[in-house]
Amino acid sequence: MGIIGAGFGGIAAAVKLQQRTSATFVVFEQSPEVGGTWYDNRYPGCEVDIPSHAYSFSFLKYDWSHTHARQPELLRYAHEIVDAFGLRPHIRLNTKVTDVVWDDAAHHYVLRTDAGETHTFDVVISALGLLNVPNHPDWPGLDDFQGVSFHTSRWREDVDMGGKRVAVVGTGSTAAQVVPGIAASVKSLLVFQREPGWVEPKRERPFSARERWIYRHVPGAQRLHRARLFYQSIARFKAYDATSRSQERKRRACVDYIERTVGDPATREAVTPDYPWGCKRPVLASTFYEALNLAHVDLVPHPVASVTANGLVDSRGEHHEIDVLVMSTGFQPTKFLANLDVRGIGGRSIHDAWAERASAFLGVTVAGFPNFFILYGPNTNGGFSIIAQLERQAEVAAKAVRRLESGPGYVDTDERIQQRYVRWIDSQIARKASAMESGCRNYYHSPGGKNITQWPGAHLKYLVVTRLLHRIGIRRIAVPR
Repeated sequence: MGIIGAGFGGIAAAVKLQQRTSATFVVFEQSPEVGGTWYDNRYPGCEVDIPSHAYSFSFLKYDWSHTHARQPELLRYAHEIVDAFGLRPHIRLNTKVTDVVWDDAAHHYVLRTDAGETHTFDVVISALGLLNVPNHPDWPGLDDFQGVSFHTSRWREDVDMGGKRVAVVGTGSTAAQVVPGIAASVKSLLVFQREPGWVEPKRERPFSARERWIYRHVPGAQRLHRARLFYQSIARFKAYDATSRSQERKRRACVDYIERTVGDPATREAVTPDYPWGCKRPVLASTFYEALNLAHVDLVPHPVASVTANGLVDSRGEHHEIDVLVMSTGFQPTKFLANLDVRGIGGRSIHDAWAERASAFLGVTVAGFPNFFILYGPNTNGGFSIIAQLERQAEVAAKAVRRLESGPGYVDTDERIQQRYVRWIDSQIARKASAMESGCRNYYHSPGGKNITQWPGAHLKYLVVTRLLHRIGIRRIAVPR
């Protein structure tokens, strides 16, 4: 088996194959270290939005130090899993996979790396992630900027911001961590906001010594807390219905948070959205608004229109001089497998199959691409904890591999069932506040207007669907010996 990516998705796939099958596997990772997004992203203040006991795998208990893990601890967690399950000998670092091609006659894949190496695998699992291709803006004049500029996912640790005039462009989840993370060290900080987001306090804190002792030594304590977190998330997802009372309560709580936290009336007005909670990804941040109150931090509630040699021009035509430009402009989540050429039956490219929209049965398999599995595929983002979502997807792949062990053959997806599944997904999403029909703009939608990234509910729904439907849509096709 070939696994592409050694982030949490690839790690989950390797562990589940090891636990549930007799398959041998190789994990290809383009970076010099495992960890995926938690290796790439190392900006100041970087931490997860989901409670640590939920943002972790069920198969390995871990002594988390904080309610919400920070980037260094998440990276350590990835390494601990790799070592606990003996995965390191199976991982090839600094190796980028460029294409995967199905051989119709031999019923296997030929995988090629950027070094020109080729490998043959019966099964390939892609675990490239969703938020791994930075969205670099196309502002006029960006190449002429004479200062230092970089994207948050490519943080320049060699840049000293002390005494510098810094601009952070964006006010999403990453920017809400970066801004308070660097505010104390810069001369001045401009925060450019294209559109405000709904912000909730995260209420992160270190676990007490007593709590950590209990979670380490009391049987079932951590598992019980984890179950409670998932149960609480079900109620949260009710608020995504734009007409519900839960929606009203969420909006009121967020407005109250603005009113009691943001000091300047003009800033309070600028950071208050005019769209439903859940239209965009809610931001969980306990220190972002407080950072905006600092005397040397200014919110610019206008998008960037262009760049000059020494600054930014906003949409009103006002010029802002800066020394350092930090682009917190997100990623390209709708471009699944953007840097990977996958070809299935008859040499058809998966990008051709996705010409109208990216879709997959359970978010994992695509009709016409036998023995190929995607982790963090279409309509799997969300569900409270992506780590739990990835574990379910890895189980789907492992169960299919287990079926292959019964004799010669391959597995493929029934196209009609895949289409019915996608129609069901669309009908579920149409009820949500994030639906494009409600005038909502977010990163979830393809150019054709379909929400192709989000799972429409809590994780429990995904757990039930993957365990009940995987055999219905994924067929085993026997071949002569």
